[in-house]
Amino acid sequence: MPKSRRMGLMEVITGGILWGTSGTVAQAILGQYHVPSLWLTGIRLFFAGLLLLIWYAASNGNAVWAIWRQPKMIGTLILFSFLGMVPSQLTYFLAIYHGNAPTATVLQFLSPLFIIAYLAFVHREWPRRIDILSIGIALFGTYLLVTNGQLTRLALSPLALFWGLLAGASSAAYTLLPRQLLAQFDARLVVGWAMLVGSLPFGPTLVMTRLPQVNGTVIGGIAFIVIGGTMLAYLLYLKSLESLEPETTGMLSAFEPLTATLLAVVVLGTPITHFQVIGGLCIIATTVLQALPQRASVAH
Repeated sequence: MPKSRRMGLMEVITGGILWGTSGTVAQAILGQYHVPSLWLTGIRLFFAGLLLLIWYAASNGNAVWAIWRQPKMIGTLILFSFLGMVPSQLTYFLAIYHGNAPTATVLQFLSPLFIIAYLAFVHREWPRRIDILSIGIALFGTYLLVTNGQLTRLALSPLALFWGLLAGASSAAYTLLPRQLLAQFDARLVVGWAMLVGSLPFGPTLVMTRLPQVNGTVIGGIAFIVIGGTMLAYLLYLKSLESLEPETTGMLSAFEPLTATLLAVVVLGTPITHFQVIGGLCIIATTVLQALPQRASVAH
């Protein structure tokens, strides 16, 4: 196996674990310490983006402005920021707030369905048989996750389901939009500017909000979400796309919901039923199915 591919595998696995851990940390500070979702999203975007750009500028100097010197890339960056970066983070936090980290993270994994639908629409082609199978399995998994196997009531609140589905859609946009940018610029530059630009509309919220509680746990949790669960996780995920196929990256990022579920159950005592576990595994399985055709083509 080439060294670059081994590195890509380590990057996506580590990024998934960091993402999953940050989801559990977010559940704790959103639910137990009542940190507002909008404020947490804004602070996460601003500081993580700023740190990435400082890191890049420390070794590359004025090249930190490279994207802004190419007018065609500016529009792509703005689209990535406001249609991919910002929604993927805000909807995820709102899904956690109205539900919990495991279900929010699993619903975010519905992104392959949205990618399949988008590509089918763009290319004006019916999805492949394996895509249709993936959609069926994912919908069945969502049904189990949302209803806990009972048609008469929801196991999730409607808002948790709504924001979770939007998290899946925005995660798909996050995967599709930056490919052109990453082909020309360092991932730190792309992610850093996308985060910093995306944080601008949150300025008034950051200035006016007063947190209900400020202690070491809250400060430490926010610091981990900014540095580990945002800056490093997003960077590792996008860098893995440089050496891995998107299908492989999507499959291995299953470490995110697995980590979030394990930590939420063990550390926070979040209740998870057998039906919800099966439903979550069905959704995660769609990423494995999407990787199979790619693996088969490589083998031949």
